[in-house]
Amino acid sequence: MDGTLVDTEPLWMETETRLVRQFGGSWTHEDAMRLVGSGLLDSARILQDAGVRMAAEDIVSHLTGEVMAAVVRDGVTVRPGARELLAQLRERGVKTALVTMSLRRMALTIVESVAPDAFDVVIAGDDVTRPKPFPDPYLQACEALGVDVRDCVAIEDSPTGLRSAVASGATSLGVPLHVSLVGAGAHAVWPSLDARTVDDLAALHENHRKAHHD
Repeated sequence: MDGTLVDTEPLWMETETRLVRQFGGSWTHEDAMRLVGSGLLDSARILQDAGVRMAAEDIVSHLTGEVMAAVVRDGVTVRPGARELLAQLRERGVKTALVTMSLRRMALTIVESVAPDAFDVVIAGDDVTRPKPFPDPYLQACEALGVDVRDCVAIEDSPTGLRSAVASGATSLGVPLHVSLVGAGAHAVWPSLDARTVDDLAALHENHRKAHHD
């Protein structure tokens, strides 16, 4: 979601920076980049190491609340082509799931705001035992959809997310935004979803399956 469907990463970074500084620490852009795509509890532990003297669960709740408030107040930037591609998938009857490490309450707020009818299933960070980069979130989404993961295409913007998608067995597409995806194992990388179609996704899946089978 964050970075693939919408660009909320700057909001997360600003909120993290304020929180660390509140406790007298420093938080750089490079520090923030380490958290992109990670589970929120994993991110909270890194913030604790940076000097935030709060329980991990309290850090997660604080960050989520602040970012949600900013989204409600100021809106959020939808990534180029994302909304259009989701609409095409819905028209063609393709099942869809949103797999995010953000909390469910935030995921549902953003989905309702930018693509209310786009997803059959939402799997959020507080729905899974093991977050990305483990494959569990994607496997859980496929189980909820009633599909085989090998019949799916996963779209990710972070190395952590891509590792999760690749490990699950899905055809994995990288669409970078804030961080490089080099070395993350993507089966293909597109610079943007802009002007991309369902047929493009189908061709990517077919080509990956043929290569994998061969």
